[in-house]
Amino acid sequence: MTENQPIFTKPIAFFKRDFKIALSYRLQYATQGFSIILTAFSFFLLSEMFSGNQISKLEPYGGDYFSFVLIGIALTDYFVISTNSFATEIRSSQIAGTLESLLVTPTSILTILLSSYAYKLLSTCFRLFFYILVGVFFFNMHLQLPNVFALSIAFLLTLLPFFGLGLVSASFIIVFKQGNPIGGLMAMSSGLLGGVMYPVTVLPEWLKPFSAILPITHGLEAIRQVLLNGAGIVAIRNQLLILSILSILSLATGVFSIYYGLKIAKKEGSLLHY
Repeated sequence: MTENQPIFTKPIAFFKRDFKIALSYRLQYATQGFSIILTAFSFFLLSEMFSGNQISKLEPYGGDYFSFVLIGIALTDYFVISTNSFATEIRSSQIAGTLESLLVTPTSILTILLSSYAYKLLSTCFRLFFYILVGVFFFNMHLQLPNVFALSIAFLLTLLPFFGLGLVSASFIIVFKQGNPIGGLMAMSSGLLGGVMYPVTVLPEWLKPFSAILPITHGLEAIRQVLLNGAGIVAIRNQLLILSILSILSLATGVFSIYYGLKIAKKEGSLLHY
């Protein structure tokens, strides 16, 4: 790679690689689409139990349980995949024996990981949009015309903490080769405490402080307010402030972890081990 190459040359190269690999398994697109439709249908049937009933806990979200839960499921699916992608890329490179070859090039580990995420970012965006399209056109999901700027900021600030956690996950793989406790812990805690399938207001008081430190809690709250109530930046400013703090902390921890993990692996000479 020469210094005169455009900044997006490496990400595009990684994207083409991952796209060609994914294209060789076309059946996965059909199975993923069917899985999304089946998931949406399952929660639609569940929401029918609440049809016609006023549920006070859902009133801040328009009172429609199906719209509430589908946004939670779709976004959690997206963010959990984002958390695990970096660790998966490192593990795949270890097994294929290409990790050290990549690291001896004039390409930083962060560029490698972010470039490898380019295809997953696009494909998971399509999954997210497909969830919403299925909900709107098949199951009468109720959405407000969103404030695009507020939605974009809320989405970005929710995604960034998961990037940081993904880097921490990748550092575990570099050092220990197997095991991804961060990904599993985030998936479990987000589902239980993040307000994915029910508002966090139903949680016992002693669990609410744990819910408050999860980025998914504030991200879902902000995005639901935008999509279900048409909220703007001012209405979700508290959630955006918390997400900004969590983004800075998690990204700083993630960058430190990945370089510290590399330092340990190089010192022990274990980069080639898998």
